[in-house]
Amino acid sequence: MIHTPVFKKEVLAYLNPKPNENFIDATLGEGSHAIAILEKIKPNGKVLGIEIDPELFKTVKQRDRLIIVNDSYVNLKKIVEKYNFRPDGILFDLGFSSWHIEESGKGFSFQKDEPLIMRYDSGQGLTAQEILNRWSEKEIEKILREYGGERFSRRITKGIIKARKVKSIETTFQLKEIINKAVPKNYERGRISPATRTFQALRIKVNDELENLKKVLPQTLKILEPKGRLVIISFHSLEDKIVKNFLRQEGKKAQIKILTKKPIRPTEEEIKSNPRSRSACLRAAVKT
Repeated sequence: MIHTPVFKKEVLAYLNPKPNENFIDATLGEGSHAIAILEKIKPNGKVLGIEIDPELFKTVKQRDRLIIVNDSYVNLKKIVEKYNFRPDGILFDLGFSSWHIEESGKGFSFQKDEPLIMRYDSGQGLTAQEILNRWSEKEIEKILREYGGERFSRRITKGIIKARKVKSIETTFQLKEIINKAVPKNYERGRISPATRTFQALRIKVNDELENLKKVLPQTLKILEPKGRLVIISFHSLEDKIVKNFLRQEGKKAQIKILTKKPIRPTEEEIKSNPRSRSACLRAAVKT
């Protein structure tokens, strides 16, 4: 499956890459955005691409002028120091890659029956299985409510607690069945699957996504060159709120100039050709 990058045109417009400039793609994925940027910064401009998942990292094709690093963007400043890299722009595409759904086998999607791991890295840390089978009812309910915005978090959590007393919850299909039984038949009037918000909430918690975002944003301003551009694509309101507040705060201190008064949303055309872009929004700023 070929990965279609979200907001490709808009990313290039706001990053505004010019020949021989250097950029960081902090969420490299399958490299689609990075390849588009490389094209614009010929002949000597470089892209430093950071990918946390070691398996996905192995699939990215080596190219001239592309430096690929298997690490988390939370270590952005250290990575930049190690490679002595001075970026004219930084991109974050906070959505998970289609590779994670199609090929990772880690339970990111409820469309396939897979073990509920949901970790981007291969560390031995927290998994979705551990949360579902070992954490308290109160903790699970809080995760679903806060990170998933799930209205039926209590009902779903009660279903999880009941099911795990009978049998350990190990797979995506098991969890999907528990959720389907717990929520009303006309959930969200059929607009999204009843499992969507629960899976999102677990993924965010397992990978500590919101905390990592809060940690990395201040690092960007320390490493960007003057007049360097920052572009961030987020996929749910919690991420977008963190980004919006950060940009507003730094804008008040005159550290940056915000380039997007309101977040950029995908066009109807883009949503049609790439349905995963439907919840995306893009914000951009330039370092003063």
